Amino acid sequence: MGEFDGLVALVTGGASGIGAATVALLHSGGAQVAILDRVTDGAHPHALAVRCDVTDRAAVDESVAVVAGHFGALDVVINNAGIGASGDVGENPDEEWHHVLDVNVIGIARVTRAALPHLRRSPSAAVVNTCSAVAFTGLRSRALYSASKGAVAALTLAMAADHVHEGIRVNAVAPGTVDTPWVGRLLNASADPAATGAALRARQPLGRLVTAQEVAHAIASLASPAAASTTGTILRVDGGLTSLRI
Repeated sequence: MGEFDGLVALVTGGASGIGAATVALLHSGGAQVAILDRVTDGAHPHALAVRCDVTDRAAVDESVAVVAGHFGALDVVINNAGIGASGDVGENPDEEWHHVLDVNVIGIARVTRAALPHLRRSPSAAVVNTCSAVAFTGLRSRALYSASKGAVAALTLAMAADHVHEGIRVNAVAPGTVDTPWVGRLLNASADPAATGAALRARQPLGRLVTAQEVAHAIASLASPAAASTTGTILRVDGGLTSLRI
């Protein structure tokens, strides 16, 4: 028996990176899993893959309804879809601010709002948001991204307070720098990828990047019915980045 047997989970941004690792782990734990992603190529073969842009309210409402209708329930929502941004506060145009906040913050609201009627009927309802270590520590050239993830941290706590009496647990994970395709593109775009990669690894006390599988493990642990007393928690999976000075 798996800890997610009989449960239905939805993972946004579930076709790659942290999302894909989470989908695989939830499936191995017995969950029926659906993916919402703009591009579903390479999605887990045993997951229901639905193309969806989380900035499109109508598409989100329709996609969540498709998932709940297909499986007959929805118990777990993993709000993982997100995009990055580089630059100080003077470098990102207004249009980029609007877009990043739309994906990283309002996207969580749209998906959770659509899922709430189904979560309210679940005996094991859980929501896990993907936050970031940059919500807790200042890093250079991450003004917009940090603002979006700081908002995710605050939103997580507010959602947890709003829905605790409905039996819906809301938590978040806050990864450090994770070895994902987005970080790979960031390195490749730098003037010296080797030096940039070394600097990213060195700023985490463990001396290496966090793996997508490690973040997925944290997400699954928060989503599990075994964590029934855990809500309003933001679990840092950052190699000690935000709490250690060595």
